Amino acid sequence: MANHVSALKRVRQTETRTEVNRANRTRVRSSLRALREALVKGDVTAAQTQYRATVSLLDKSVQKGVLHDNTASRYKSRLNARLKALATAKA
Repeated sequence: MANHVSALKRVRQTETRTEVNRANRTRVRSSLRALREALVKGDVTAAQTQYRATVSLLDKSVQKGVLHDNTASRYKSRLNARLKALATAKA
């Protein structure tokens, strides 16, 4: 256990940041799951709406340092490809 005042403060800050990061990560994963479920169901309008919300959350998570920029870009690219494939298959 930390004994110095500064070390104790760092422990408190780490706990707070861990909770914030966990909440952000959970929010992103839930949004990704909802989008994937909409894609599997084949609902184009719901998938497009969820895609916009998911991309927004991914970008915010990059700003907050929860996800790496390339990771978010990879997610967005793959999900957009699936969304386009679904939209063109329905059209």
